[in-house]
Amino acid sequence: MPSFPGGRHGGTVVPLDRPNVDTDAIFPKQYGRSTARSGYGPVLFDNWRYLDPGDLGCDHARRRIDPDFPLNRPELHGATVLLARENFGCGSSREHAVWAIRDQGLRAVLAPSFGDIFRQNCPLNGVAALQLERAAVDRLFARAAAAPLRVEIDLLQRQVRAGGECFGFALTARELLLLTEDVDWIGATLAQRARIAAFEQQRLARQPWLARSWPD
Repeated sequence: MPSFPGGRHGGTVVPLDRPNVDTDAIFPKQYGRSTARSGYGPVLFDNWRYLDPGDLGCDHARRRIDPDFPLNRPELHGATVLLARENFGCGSSREHAVWAIRDQGLRAVLAPSFGDIFRQNCPLNGVAALQLERAAVDRLFARAAAAPLRVEIDLLQRQVRAGGECFGFALTARELLLLTEDVDWIGATLAQRARIAAFEQQRLARQPWLARSWPD
């Protein structure tokens, strides 16, 4: 099931007002001893979310939560959009960080900038990493501080709407395909079969010697 059926999603925002959140903060290393792609939601932001330390064999439902951490606020239960500051997802390239975000139920991260590898991993795992202007992020944080904020994300129009305001973002055709269709990176490439075939025909027309077979 794609994360953005029809290219659109609406949800409540979790505001995480911290810059330079690295992938170890998103997904601490002690939980990275499995290649399963699910089950990591409870350890998302583990060191900030809980008041006691955890490990791989913990029953996270029995741990003490920090009531001041945004993800634990009752009014934000079920939120599906994370609002972050600059350089979100910096640090190591661990894909588990995106798996934890997705497993928590978050479908999009809005931020002024991202770690490059993290941003590449997001659409491959059904999470939209959407880069907004810093001023737009500031306005969304101000709204989220006043009351629970709901946003509407339209990937087709490349817009985020909140409270009558509209903010734009860039999105490639491949990212759009990954988020709106149930395909992986290979499937996204195969969707371009016609363009690939046309390129090959044009290339051979310019360089016909490339098609020549050589004796063994």
